[in-house]
Amino acid sequence: MTATHVAPTPARQTLPVVPLLALATAAFMAILTEALPAGVLPEMAADLRVSEAAAGQTLTVYAIATGVSAIPVMAATAAWHRRRLLLAAALTFAVANLVTAVSESYALTMVLRLAAGVAAAVVWAELVAYARRLAPPHLQGRAIAFTMAGVPLALSLGIPLGTFLGDLLGWRLTFGLVAAVSALLAIWIRASVPEFPGQKAGRREPILAALKLPGVVPVLFTVAAYVLAHNILYTYIATFLDANGMNARRETVLLVFGIASAVSIVVTGALVDRRLRVLTIASAGLFLVAAAALTVWADEPAPLFVAVVLWGLGWGGVPTLLQTAVNDAGGDRGQALLVTTWNSSMAAGGAAGGLMLALLGPASFPWGVLVLMAPVAAVVIGAKAHGFPARRPGADE
Repeated sequence: MTATHVAPTPARQTLPVVPLLALATAAFMAILTEALPAGVLPEMAADLRVSEAAAGQTLTVYAIATGVSAIPVMAATAAWHRRRLLLAAALTFAVANLVTAVSESYALTMVLRLAAGVAAAVVWAELVAYARRLAPPHLQGRAIAFTMAGVPLALSLGIPLGTFLGDLLGWRLTFGLVAAVSALLAIWIRASVPEFPGQKAGRREPILAALKLPGVVPVLFTVAAYVLAHNILYTYIATFLDANGMNARRETVLLVFGIASAVSIVVTGALVDRRLRVLTIASAGLFLVAAAALTVWADEPAPLFVAVVLWGLGWGGVPTLLQTAVNDAGGDRGQALLVTTWNSSMAAGGAAGGLMLALLGPASFPWGVLVLMAPVAAVVIGAKAHGFPARRPGADE
């Protein structure tokens, strides 16, 4: 067996597109694997002989596994070579999706979904650190944006395509195809992504100790409140639209949101290395304005679509902005905390939205966004020295 090649941090002055594209595809597959059951839920529930509500827990267990496992998995695998860890995650996606495609057992399917959620925690914990190590300091934000582009692409293109294939070919064959793509992704990672060493035992620091670093807590608060606000509205967007007489415009609303999010990703990628603070403030402001508009004009098509565009423009760059900020403040340990915070807030958003729906009705959703996003804007504006500084370390003027 030949010795493992460990690549040094590159001295290049351009972005290494091929390995970054492989990392973006890993992000794409993590999101697609998580959300694919949503598009084929009735058929999946029928074949597994459970209710649709029970089948819907295949998404819940994935998100919970990702959030809960991020910190312990990062600690347990700190000494591993990093490419091996990414390969293990991609292969876990392949196995989990393949077994799901042929499983007749609900319990077995849930176990595989849990395993895939843990693999997703590995992906989210590694992607940003890899992007930063592959790029020169002045392009690290752009490298993160490139890598995280897989998230909005999965949401706007991958999941609708998976739903279409599920209708055309059946849900089992669709999961089989996703398993095959995951296996090809593992081959791609092995061929194009350089190896990096793990941490030596004596150099490891407790992940939770990153909370003491200046800037980490403000960024994590922003993550928790922003993701919670977004998921309260996004999870129940169909219910919200139906309540305002816009049920015939669901697909169009989601398409417009996806396009606006994609535009935001492009703009963020171009500017994040030099304008992290301005972009984050603008993002919070756009979402606040969108929520305010939805409290008044959600039943009017033109204002509704303007609000959706503003929401998408605000949200699309958020993964890049907050991943960059937390890594600037807390490094790899901060990233592990972000993964846990992000996924916990996603799960909490669904639960909080359901409670608001039951107690206050769908009209309460944009008000909930306003309540959460106002302190987000205040924290981002206030964290000028640490967390969201005017100029990132290593960035060009």
